[in-house]
Amino acid sequence: MRLDEINIRDPFVLLWQDTYYLYGTRGATCWGPATGFDVYTSTDLESWSEPTACFENDGTFWADRNYWAPEVHLWQGRFYMFASFKNETRCRGTAILRADTPLGPFVPWSDGPVTPSDWECLDGTFYADEAGTPYIVFCHEWVQAGDGEIWAQPLSRDLTAAEGKPTLLFRASEAGWARPVHHSSGRVGYVTDGPYLWRDRSGRLLCLWSSFSESGYTQGLAVSDQGGIISHFSQLEPLFRENGGHGMLFRTKEGETRLALHSPNSHLLERPRFYRVPDGL
Repeated sequence: MRLDEINIRDPFVLLWQDTYYLYGTRGATCWGPATGFDVYTSTDLESWSEPTACFENDGTFWADRNYWAPEVHLWQGRFYMFASFKNETRCRGTAILRADTPLGPFVPWSDGPVTPSDWECLDGTFYADEAGTPYIVFCHEWVQAGDGEIWAQPLSRDLTAAEGKPTLLFRASEAGWARPVHHSSGRVGYVTDGPYLWRDRSGRLLCLWSSFSESGYTQGLAVSDQGGIISHFSQLEPLFRENGGHGMLFRTKEGETRLALHSPNSHLLERPRFYRVPDGL
């Protein structure tokens, strides 16, 4: 398959043993009932395998809708999927699943979401600081918070649960380019989507995130004021303004840095896109 044949949102790329693994939100079931996630593989970022289910609800999993933004991270010899889920009686939240290989099958690992149970949350990502402490960085969703927020929360070393208190990193309205959106309920607020942490070649800790600007869905970028995760993050110029976002960065086999995001931000038209970014990243 070619990238322009793959309908996913929120693309995430893992390079493992000379193979690229591509995960994302299934486009067809994004906004309603959903059952799982797929993985695509490639050796050259051009030709991709057909999708293989790497997680499927066997009927015992707690969530039945809005299966969003799967990311897969290697931690202590296992592969952990961070993904957002919801059902009618529980707030949206990010749960953690585990597998022995990037192909899965991933099975539930945390006891439900590790984000706060009374918050509507989404798009949790994994980060380990210089001391080896694992964190989830996630969005407190604008439909509840009004001004969407991004928080960092320590995790237990086995990634089964949250530990300690979360720390607010920034709010969406702090970005001068961000514009409010209007919910069908009549609520007006600022969106935060898709945080992703990246330490660039100069040592800066960056946070990719997305919101809406005058040109549509936009890939934002922020930098840690103090250099670590427990810090306020200041806003930089967006990486992408052309109605695309929910991005992440990865390095190719050749050591080049790529930005992966979906564009356009339109139902069933979303495609994963890869862009070269400055060498400093």
